[in-house]
Amino acid sequence: MTSTPDLTGKLALVTGASRGIGYEIALQMAAAGAHVIAVARTVGGLEELDDKIKAAGGEATLVPLDLKDLEAIDRLGGVIAERWGKLDILVANAGILGALTPVGQMKAKDFEAVMTVNVTATWRMIRSVDPLLRLSEAGRAIVVSSSVAHKVKPYWGGYATSKAAIDMLTRVWAAENAKGPMRINLVNPGPTRTAMRAQAVPGEKPESLPTPAQTAAKIVPMAAKDLTHTGKIFDVPTDTWTDAALPTPL
Repeated sequence: MTSTPDLTGKLALVTGASRGIGYEIALQMAAAGAHVIAVARTVGGLEELDDKIKAAGGEATLVPLDLKDLEAIDRLGGVIAERWGKLDILVANAGILGALTPVGQMKAKDFEAVMTVNVTATWRMIRSVDPLLRLSEAGRAIVVSSSVAHKVKPYWGGYATSKAAIDMLTRVWAAENAKGPMRINLVNPGPTRTAMRAQAVPGEKPESLPTPAQTAAKIVPMAAKDLTHTGKIFDVPTDTWTDAALPTPL
């Protein structure tokens, strides 16, 4: 999936838009014609994104928001409804890695932070904008997952558990909307040259990985109006769709 769809007149909400893959998705969707609602904690990153989008002739609305503020997520749906009346695209990209540590030694505050940002906030965002996506003629939801959701990888208990939960939540949401025009899918970006990847694999050479722009270019087409897949996982490294990845055999 490499062809950029025409998103002229579409309204796209992208979380984690101040850096990395989310930043590039927002930039590329704006270049394709979408008005981007860019959500992130880092104001400086959002302002830089806004400058780039405007310089290219695009439009964006910046929403500085910490996803741990769950009530603010609830309010966001109401604001979008009042201003635009619908939402065409949701990209639930924001997430945190948390501590890579044995399950029995994980601090409660670290586990709770990962689950709040990666799972609870994503669910609250889905709940907040689901009615708005239903009002679009071709609502599209792209939820960022990870291959570790389907692998038994020591020390990754917090992050992997959060992504496994998101996978199931998204697939159930897709099944509930299978008969309508909405398309709801997961994406595994794969190894990408981001700050989170450097934190997770500190010894890796960044130049050996795809850039966030390259990864985003494969994700943006998931917002296309003619997309037929729903309830699937798109694997960026292999450029393939699957119903669900199977766990690594023990």
